[in-house]
Amino acid sequence: MATTYDVAVIGLGSMGSAAARQLASRGRRVLGLDSSAPAPERRGEPDGAQIIRQTCFRHPDYVPLLRRSYELWDAVDHESGDPGLITVTGGLMLGRPDSRTVAGSRASAERWGLPYEVLGATEIRRRFPAFTPGPGEVGVFEPSAGLVRPAATAAAHQRLAERDGADLRFAEPVARWEALPGGEGVRVVTGRASYTADRLVVCPGAWAPELLPGLGVPLTVERQVQHWLEPRDGLGPFLPGRHPVFVWEDRERVRMYGFPAVDGPQGGVKTAFFRRGRPCTPESMDRAVRPAEIAEMSGYLTTRLPQLPGRFRRATAAPRTSTPDEHFVLGAHPEHPQVTVACGFSGYGAMLAPVVGEILADLSTSGSTAHPISLFNPRRELPLPAGPIPSEVTS
Repeated sequence: MATTYDVAVIGLGSMGSAAARQLASRGRRVLGLDSSAPAPERRGEPDGAQIIRQTCFRHPDYVPLLRRSYELWDAVDHESGDPGLITVTGGLMLGRPDSRTVAGSRASAERWGLPYEVLGATEIRRRFPAFTPGPGEVGVFEPSAGLVRPAATAAAHQRLAERDGADLRFAEPVARWEALPGGEGVRVVTGRASYTADRLVVCPGAWAPELLPGLGVPLTVERQVQHWLEPRDGLGPFLPGRHPVFVWEDRERVRMYGFPAVDGPQGGVKTAFFRRGRPCTPESMDRAVRPAEIAEMSGYLTTRLPQLPGRFRRATAAPRTSTPDEHFVLGAHPEHPQVTVACGFSGYGAMLAPVVGEILADLSTSGSTAHPISLFNPRRELPLPAGPIPSEVTS
């Protein structure tokens, strides 16, 4: 007789693995499905480190969720025996004082009483010599910011979920899911089998448009390129302790972000633009990085981190999913109350993964959560489209 699960989880990346872990720890019968191999088998891939911070310029309502994520990372470190999922390096949000990156970071820090400093251009160059801000630019420095490694975090959550009895199945893509009549459960169909569960959690990443067609929130998948460079005069100014994670917004509202050389000489320094890619699907995305794209990043860095454009190490392209207001989607499916969704994280969701997993477990077991999530409601009012996303260099 086929097993009926309490909760099925589609997608075992950062969010889905955290949800599976939370649900299994609460004694639920959990089925997890993912099209990829388990996270430990993908550790040979290039480092996908993501920034973590609490002074979130997107909206002050992120701060309580980020604080809780920091607490949950400590618990995962302890339980999984895999310390070092996060690395605190300090974080610098740069730009003009009225830029969203700077002003929003200050607003979230002041609302929640977070420690921060505002540094002028001269002080930035003195403390962090790799940066060369212009005379009208400032930086908001947050001492608790740093980076997280999403693949390692997903692997830790997967191990803890399986320890507590979750049935996790990898390399098994989901073909479709359907809500059963009368709101009585769901059916999930893969190429291997059909499964039933009382509740469903959908964390589809870049496959959100295909797996959540009735969501009602426009989702855009974009190709984003990440670069690893070797500084011209060595790693000294870019090592942890001398170089923070950073986000830099220029006068044209273009944002670039980057990291210290946390992996030493073999890793280089990672940088990328935010939302500079063309729309794509995970299947159609061009994974080849063009010489013009590398030249564009190197040229952009010349006046901001002039020592960095030394030797090109590597670059990768990956899909990123976003919404019109740049806030993710987290809540009950508008048409199916037994289905909970989490998508549209646009590459920054890794810093929220532990608390999103906790919220997904709350919603799929009790229908509510104590965490503030109204900002991410699938039924929220969304802004009108602002026009096409700037095209990336492809020649």
